[in-house]
Amino acid sequence: MSLSSSIFRRLPAAGLPAAAMIAAVLGLAGCSQEKAEVVQEVVRPVKVVEIGQAQTTRQLDYSGSVRARTEMNLGFRIAGKVTERLVDIGQHVNEGDVLARVDPSDYELSVKSAQASLDAAERQVETVDLARKRAEQLYAKNFAPKSQLDQAQLTYDQAVATRDAARSTLAQAQNQVQYADLKASKNGIVTAISADVGQVVAAGTPVMTVAVDGEKEVSIAVPEMDIAGFRPGKDVKASFWSDEGLTLDGKVREVAGSADPQSRTFAVRVSLPNDPRVLLGMTANVQATVGSKTQLVSIPLTAMTEKDGKQIVWTVDRASDTVHPRPIKVANFTADGVAVADGLKQGDVVVAAGTQFMTENLKVKLSGDAQQSASAEDDVATTSSLH
Repeated sequence: MSLSSSIFRRLPAAGLPAAAMIAAVLGLAGCSQEKAEVVQEVVRPVKVVEIGQAQTTRQLDYSGSVRARTEMNLGFRIAGKVTERLVDIGQHVNEGDVLARVDPSDYELSVKSAQASLDAAERQVETVDLARKRAEQLYAKNFAPKSQLDQAQLTYDQAVATRDAARSTLAQAQNQVQYADLKASKNGIVTAISADVGQVVAAGTPVMTVAVDGEKEVSIAVPEMDIAGFRPGKDVKASFWSDEGLTLDGKVREVAGSADPQSRTFAVRVSLPNDPRVLLGMTANVQATVGSKTQLVSIPLTAMTEKDGKQIVWTVDRASDTVHPRPIKVANFTADGVAVADGLKQGDVVVAAGTQFMTENLKVKLSGDAQQSASAEDDVATTSSLH
């Protein structure tokens, strides 16, 4: 007996209220049947990657700034008050150009004093020379003893020595006047100014810094865990933020012998080929390939997520087409994704996108098998869209 006929039996005589009740009961039965039809297993299409061969090398990428291989900190060779500054930061200078001046008044007075001393010394030489010649004549005629001639010769030699010293003092004073002009010793670009007009500077105090034209290099800071991968002569690649299409072959020229006491990093200098597109101060990325102590596999950054404070990925069980979380150990982050040191092996299929929608044993829909990458050189993991 059907539900509707049973209801008809139990209801009182026909009437409007009874008909309304019948319609309500039939409506509830229809809703229950509709809900039963809607509830079904959720199958979500996913995008996955298949893990290829493990990498035996890894990429190190550090940023630094372009600088001249040689930078000169120029200072006056004499002390004095700066009276002129003839160049600005960024200005190109040539060898011999005057960059700044100090007040030469005192040194010019020293020149006059040294000149006067030299004149007096020369007159003294002339005087004692006459005495020496007279002593020679008297000795030749036996009118004077040999001791008198020796004394005259000694006095003459002393006068000559005094004159030579006066000449040297004069030359030194003249040089100091010339040192009042700070000149560029090589062609280059002014990169810093440490003293300006009105400032009194001591001899040797840096006043300007000039980056010498010629070879450029990138200075980077490398932590101690990676410094073993950088040795003088190692080939690297240098790319530049200002021009994505500009990549140059560089070579490690110098590695600091000790770490910086504050940052605990080692200064590494990478030589660059001469290229007019590379300007001082540009930001560059230096990339080096080094051997890996552990075998690494690569996955996209979107494949990694966190669960219960741990870094995980969602792997696909091909037999049941379900996903399951798996903890991983991250070695480092690269420009292409994440290098994983532990937790994944070749052949594993990992969800590459939409990890926020994944749950344990969630059914996923794969329209085809994930493509397997051929080797570590082919970026280790190949992405395929599976619908």
